[in-house]
Amino acid sequence: MTDATAGDAPAARVFLDAGGRAPLLPEARAAFVEALDQGWADPRRLHSEGRRARMLLDGAREAIAAVVGARTEEVDLAPSHVAALHGAVRTVARGRRRAGSGIVVGAVERAAVLNAAQFVAGEARVVVPVDAQGRVDLDGFRSAVAAPGVAVAALQHANGEVGTLQPVDEVHDAARAAGVPLLVDAGSSLGHVAVGPSWDLLAGDAGDWGGPGGIGLLVTRRGVRRSPDGPEDEDRWFPGGVSVPAALAAAVALQVSEQRRTTEAASLAALVDGIRARVAADVPDVDVVGDPQLRLPHVVTFSCLYVDGEALVTALDAEGFAVGSGSACTSSALEPSHVLAAMGVLTHGNVRLALPPGTTEAGVDAFLSALPRLVAGVRSALGVQGL
Repeated sequence: MTDATAGDAPAARVFLDAGGRAPLLPEARAAFVEALDQGWADPRRLHSEGRRARMLLDGAREAIAAVVGARTEEVDLAPSHVAALHGAVRTVARGRRRAGSGIVVGAVERAAVLNAAQFVAGEARVVVPVDAQGRVDLDGFRSAVAAPGVAVAALQHANGEVGTLQPVDEVHDAARAAGVPLLVDAGSSLGHVAVGPSWDLLAGDAGDWGGPGGIGLLVTRRGVRRSPDGPEDEDRWFPGGVSVPAALAAAVALQVSEQRRTTEAASLAALVDGIRARVAADVPDVDVVGDPQLRLPHVVTFSCLYVDGEALVTALDAEGFAVGSGSACTSSALEPSHVLAAMGVLTHGNVRLALPPGTTEAGVDAFLSALPRLVAGVRSALGVQGL
């Protein structure tokens, strides 16, 4: 699963990059395999095999609804988290076009949300700034949603890159007072912390909570007006539907993660506290970012001055440590993080850790022992020495 092994010695590989793609939980794997035998048919067909597949799909939606506190009919499954976010922004904006064309977003939202808002609203997109910890300006968000002509607002529950929790309750109160539906992106929170009821639309990512990739979640409260913006299809919101085995595995993984959430959170938070302290103490010229207290329990990010992020990730990988770098939602481009840039903190030499369940102290210690040497090596290769 991760680096968990018998004894104190870490395994050859230490996986510390579970943001958006955590190792598949054993219970989810078992559910997926069982559903391959039982739910392989088209759930839209009327024969016995189709009805059985429909029963499994409906059961998955019902289980997810119970975890997030919604009605089963409010739960839609999408082919990805990005598709869920794009669909929410586009269809709510279209459904509320008589209210206006404005879309309010936080500056550190996922690229999927920022890009969807720009695509739909253009110059009517309002981006609310954040502080140095990545928390959105509450007064600024209140003012933005209260302005005339706003169709929808979007705010992440927590930032998946630096871990900072957002003031979702207060923003939801302001949006409700203004009559504006609030989309809450819980893609980094579900299965890790309590999300609560302060949302009108809720998006999630099964891959992040230990389910299979390729399943996104979008829950829409009754009364939120949405309108499809594509060709007519039997699956109104996400044409073509989703894999029934993947949907069932996603639901099982969410149930298991929710049951273990408190225990896992305490264990991972203790490891993250140690990482934050040791990185700051052992690596010169480093910036450990995000709120040290009001944060996700399993996420930590730091940036190293005079270090190329790609080179550091490659050096760590060569020694058996899998970590992320750059923005959590655009890391393959290895571009400076828009999240860190919005926070006004160091963007270079960025390392992002998202610890999966089962991460051991031995694995973390091995990573922390290797990090100062590898950072020094990358700096030396760039001609920067003596720090």
